[in-house]
Amino acid sequence: MSANSLVLKSINDLLAYKFYIPPYQRGYRWSPQQVNDLLNDIWEFHKKDNKVKEEFYCLQPLVVKKENSEYALIDGQQRLTTIFLILTYLDNIMQILGKKKYSFRFETRKDSETFLLNIDLAQKEANIDYFHICEAYTVIDNWFSDKDGNTKLNFINTLLNDEDAGKNVKVIWYEIDDSTNQIEIFTRLNMGKIPLTNSELIKALFLKSSNFNGKEEDEIRLKQLQIATEWDRIEYTLQDEAFWYFIYNNSTKYSTRIEYIFDLIKNKKSEDEKYYTFYEFNKEFELSKRGTLTPDIDAIWLRIKRYFLTFEEWYTDRELYHLVGYLIATGYKIENLLSEAKEKSKTSFKEHLQNKIGLLIACNISQLEYKNPLVKSVLLLFNIQTILANKNSNIRFPFDRFKTENWDIEHIRSQTDKKVTGNQRKDWATDILQFFTGLEKLDDCKTKIHNLGTDEKQYADELVAIIEADKINDTLFESLYNKLQVYFKEEKEPENINAVANLALLDARTNRSYKNAYFPIKRNIILENDKHGTFVPICTKNVFLKSYSKKIGQMMHWEKDDANDYVTEIIKTLSVYNIKA
Repeated sequence: MSANSLVLKSINDLLAYKFYIPPYQRGYRWSPQQVNDLLNDIWEFHKKDNKVKEEFYCLQPLVVKKENSEYALIDGQQRLTTIFLILTYLDNIMQILGKKKYSFRFETRKDSETFLLNIDLAQKEANIDYFHICEAYTVIDNWFSDKDGNTKLNFINTLLNDEDAGKNVKVIWYEIDDSTNQIEIFTRLNMGKIPLTNSELIKALFLKSSNFNGKEEDEIRLKQLQIATEWDRIEYTLQDEAFWYFIYNNSTKYSTRIEYIFDLIKNKKSEDEKYYTFYEFNKEFELSKRGTLTPDIDAIWLRIKRYFLTFEEWYTDRELYHLVGYLIATGYKIENLLSEAKEKSKTSFKEHLQNKIGLLIACNISQLEYKNPLVKSVLLLFNIQTILANKNSNIRFPFDRFKTENWDIEHIRSQTDKKVTGNQRKDWATDILQFFTGLEKLDDCKTKIHNLGTDEKQYADELVAIIEADKINDTLFESLYNKLQVYFKEEKEPENINAVANLALLDARTNRSYKNAYFPIKRNIILENDKHGTFVPICTKNVFLKSYSKKIGQMMHWEKDDANDYVTEIIKTLSVYNIKA
């Protein structure tokens, strides 16, 4: 990549160029809506108030490779063809301005090349290329038809303003070097539907040789190697799921995760355009020149490294890992943490984080109920603080597992008013049959039924009938459901069923699709998961082991005393954050 050229070029710059479309490219296929959107976007930019000279409307990248005096257009044919059609429509004004269009040559499809130069709407149905070209040209004609007399001139002035005039339309010009296979690039960008990313474009800014003018060739290569090596180390670290999900908490997918750091540095928002971060870095490169010919690459790169090294320091320190990780997991913005960490020692920053957490979840814990959004935050903190309080342990809360495995707040003891319906009844019956027999496969369960006690055998036979039935008998199911409610001592719902004393972090599998598994069913699944190394939050495991219960009675039932002891432990554990009981 080091020799690849990356610059911003105005459309006016492109007028002198010759382009050819390689044979592996498909024909023009932009929809009328895409053409209309481009016209509207350029016009909205023209009408924008208080534009400064340096502002421009930027199209997405053109990826090209120079072949003799022409440029092979590897990516961007659709955009550049649409601009060509607009310029063709405005040809009379182009002539007045003394400007000529860039040339297009098709390595194959010579008829399409000729048609593009002499558009005949009457030939629209002759082939698929003609059809789409005519469709786009008609959109352009319709768009200008209801505009006033100055629109065409104003539009083309905006489209074709040169660098000195500014306030123009530009493209990201990405020119690949001679050693790069253009077909491989085309395959990745088009057939694979993987566009150039902000990080790729920014990397090209850092590594392009022209940004090191005045340095010896060996010195340039050494600097490029240093940045490329450090870049790869940062990306490698960010690809570690444990590290990544410690600092990352939203749904945006990054093919190269270093781009997240760039987005943070440039404060990219969800509504910003796709290449916003690249544009902002390009501006920074230009501004950093300060009258010289080269940007201050060392200063810009150092800022990026400082962000990463801060994250690495937080990750390495066990206490910071848990405090910072908790805040990010509960939605606190990492950019705010970066700002708050400035000018603070590590000790004072930890104190600041503890105070911040206390303020964010300030509540009366014993009064929290299921629908309160603070419940999940409190129970997550309970798990994290339980780990953190053990100073002799190296165990860390796995934020990656917590975020990717769908852990949420659910009831410890089931809700009797939540009936099991439809095909979920078969899942319900299967779980209970497996509980009675200790086996998973239905045939194995059926062979062990005769070894069960009288009541369990009767229930098991009825459960098998439900599982194997083509159509479940509603009356028989309701009868068995009511009997098992009594068997598992969950026929009467406690008064505090939705209180935090009856809530824990559970994953979707453990909580089951029917949302109403009995306590011992959930307990079995959790213990099996833990036995096989599946992540189970420590406090969730403790709940189902009744580790917080002062009196150990029935291990298979969750009772009032268990709930009271549980919430007492939560309050005690979180007392370090000055949270009320």
